[in-house]
Amino acid sequence: MTKTHNGIPTYRPDIYSTGAIIDPYPHYARLREIGPVVRLARQRVYALPRYAESKAVLRDDATFISGKGVALNAFSNRLSRGTLLNSDGAEHDQRRKLVAHRMLPRALHAISANVDAQAATVVDAALGRRTVDGVADIAMALPMAVVPDLVGWPRDQRSHLLSWGGATFDILGPLNKHAIKALPGTTRMLQFARRVIKQRTVIEGSLGHDVLVAADNGQLAHSECSPLMIDYIAPSLDTTISAISNALYLFATHPEQWQMIRENPELIPNAINEVIRYESPLRAFSRRALEDTEIAGTPIPTGSRVLVMYASANRDEREWDAPDVFDIHRDANRHLGFGQGAHACAGQGLARLETTAMLRALAQRVDRIELTGPPAWAVNNIIRRHDRLPVALVGA
Repeated sequence: MTKTHNGIPTYRPDIYSTGAIIDPYPHYARLREIGPVVRLARQRVYALPRYAESKAVLRDDATFISGKGVALNAFSNRLSRGTLLNSDGAEHDQRRKLVAHRMLPRALHAISANVDAQAATVVDAALGRRTVDGVADIAMALPMAVVPDLVGWPRDQRSHLLSWGGATFDILGPLNKHAIKALPGTTRMLQFARRVIKQRTVIEGSLGHDVLVAADNGQLAHSECSPLMIDYIAPSLDTTISAISNALYLFATHPEQWQMIRENPELIPNAINEVIRYESPLRAFSRRALEDTEIAGTPIPTGSRVLVMYASANRDEREWDAPDVFDIHRDANRHLGFGQGAHACAGQGLARLETTAMLRALAQRVDRIELTGPPAWAVNNIIRRHDRLPVALVGA
């Protein structure tokens, strides 16, 4: 660590290296120790590793804007124009309202029985096998059965959705080797979404169909339809897959917590909050300062990039007692895992619905979740989830 000319502490290790992506928490702890605002030497941004400052910036979308992109590279910020992530104010509100009704409690309640049935089917299939991959066979199976239909993605063209979705997140970090490797997948996702809109092959009655109708009625340009579809399908898949796979891992390694769930399923909603707090699906996104301002007494010049570190904030010792302890009885409702303010995750209700259904189905059928081999973390600049998670489900 060194000091910059204006006294702001600087952190020199690369938090987007492969090693730091796989094991980020020592970096987060060091950053929080250094100060509320830390300059990242590699990325040349102001990082916010603590809870209070992260939350304040997320809630001040007038000063810290998303409309110039949330990535740490200019190329991705240009590529993501037209998305909810890359918009502010009235433009953001208009785009969000086009499909908001699909994510309201009443709409989600209408599909809850189907989601519960799909979750039961997934768990029953996993129970029929000795060992399964908790990611591919469980965590991915439910969102892939629900989300593409909801968004309206053509049913015969879904084989690349997961890899493309992960790529759309990977490019939102710095333009490092991970982002560069992900660029072809991101480009293919966008090209395919444009083709779906042009050929009007979205499923009738879906979110994508709503967006297309809105464009036909002049509420937005047809060119904006494909980014909006990607806006919903990629996060709705990856954040939920992260939450479910992380829950499987945490309950496998904390069997006493799993027994609490089995004995009292009413703990599931709070347990989900604790899973999201403890292993946040999103690592960090940036904002751009619209004017000269300050954070915790640190001057932030106009145009500066500020990195909101959700995952570090959710482990902040100043906000949480024993933050490195996984405890489903903790009041974790105020976590930042789904963001805050105007840009809070639009699909978080769907993610909660699916994760609740999966944990409920597991609790009804599974006495123990056991690791059968070493898990592997996915290497992604933004998403925190397992790539492989070998587990055995021991029936009740």
